[in-house]
Amino acid sequence: MLPLASWALVPLFLLSLLGVYLYLYLWSGRGSPFREDCVYPPKPLVTDKRSRDKVLKQGFSEKKIPPNLDALVIGSGVGGLSVASVLAKAGKRVLVLEQHDQAGGSCHTFQERGYEFDVGIHYVGQMHEGGMLRVIMDQLTEGQLQWNRLVDQYDSIILGCRVYRIYSGKNEFPNALKRQFPGEEAAIDKFMYMMKKVARHVALLGALKILPYSLTLLLLRSRFLHWISPIFRMAESSHQDIVGNLTSNKDLQTVFSYLFYGVPPSDSSFMINSLLIHHYKRGAWYPHGGSSEIAFNMIPVIERSGGRVLVRAPVSRILVENGRATGVVVQRADRDVRIYAPVVISDAGIFNTYKRLLPPEIKTSTEVHSLLSRLQYGMGCFLVFVGLRGSTEQLGLQSTNLWIYKDNDLNSLMGTFLSMNCEEVSENLPLMFITFPSAKDPTYDQRHPGRSCMTLLTMAPYDWFSQWRGKTPRHRGEEYDAIKMRLAERMLARAIEEFPQLAGKVPDT
Repeated sequence: MLPLASWALVPLFLLSLLGVYLYLYLWSGRGSPFREDCVYPPKPLVTDKRSRDKVLKQGFSEKKIPPNLDALVIGSGVGGLSVASVLAKAGKRVLVLEQHDQAGGSCHTFQERGYEFDVGIHYVGQMHEGGMLRVIMDQLTEGQLQWNRLVDQYDSIILGCRVYRIYSGKNEFPNALKRQFPGEEAAIDKFMYMMKKVARHVALLGALKILPYSLTLLLLRSRFLHWISPIFRMAESSHQDIVGNLTSNKDLQTVFSYLFYGVPPSDSSFMINSLLIHHYKRGAWYPHGGSSEIAFNMIPVIERSGGRVLVRAPVSRILVENGRATGVVVQRADRDVRIYAPVVISDAGIFNTYKRLLPPEIKTSTEVHSLLSRLQYGMGCFLVFVGLRGSTEQLGLQSTNLWIYKDNDLNSLMGTFLSMNCEEVSENLPLMFITFPSAKDPTYDQRHPGRSCMTLLTMAPYDWFSQWRGKTPRHRGEEYDAIKMRLAERMLARAIEEFPQLAGKVPDT
């Protein structure tokens, strides 16, 4: 799962990709860009660092810009790379520009002191053979990206001193819940029914994206869509309201809501939360070779159509002429570089795109202000990457993820985070996520023998660190480092309470 979670946006990513696919299929004249004959048997895993860097760390220079571009993509996260790959498969020449020194966004990995850590993907659902997401990923990587299935009991949830376990399987998923919540069978069945309705009808939201804007607006305002499908009512309903009507059992309500991504159940859509639960119903998977394999196997697809993915290429603004985006400006130390293309796609996020990249006359317009005023930033995450001496087998690690909540009221816990400073949270940690990436990838022991890794995650309001805005990493001062280290040490101590065999296995910093 991406940091609690960009994979929360998987349903929206799929809807957007569906829109691109339908456009190419219906109007490009080339037919479907997805074909069976372009999925090949996987090649051996590439572990040589230089070979990988040639793909993932191609530095920007003007001479590397492909001629006659069909499209520009800002950002090389999974969304940017996916749309670039689909366009490339349709014969389009695409340039992807990434400001970081490695492509992949939250799919990239980094190495530190002989350990490898992922930064975002902790597990992915719907990667079973024939599943929609698996078919899409096979197409985007031409079958080169392989997946390792986690154990059936892929998540554990701790609420105070009570532990609940989530199992994969179309039948085992609800049956396991019923065994743990006797007397709540009707609520669980109703939740499963509604979750299935959402999963089956969510494509209707994708269909809205290809209709004329005026028609979509009319359909939404008239509420005619509510007569067509329950998905539109569920999208507008808060998750807390619906699960609260299903059961009064607070523990079960929390289990229905535990895949937390920075928004309390009272403010989040039932549609999004239920799609997340459904996403893992058949099990959880992790990329074979680590999460950087996603970008590593998408980039060659883009390159084969004459495109490029270039890093260290910070886009400072989008060029607009007569109301249409015509290119971008890449900021360099000596001068700005202008790059033109008939299509510009931003994967930099809505606030970055509208507030930072567009010309002043557009970003200050009434329409843009109205759009952004209806949105707000979600809460961020604080991650601790922990190297461990010993292999997965030696330390007895499992691929099961652990979600720890102080109590069974997620709305209250969110309020706690917003009202406490970092020091107070360090003393009284309300929630935390623990995962072992090295236990999910069977190649980790081969690539890093005698080592394992653990990732710890909690929420972090922006205000905690806002005073250091604008300062570069590793140059924010001793106070900043001390605050982070106190919270990290508290999180590590809490993790060792759950996994006492890890005591003494963390190398000295």
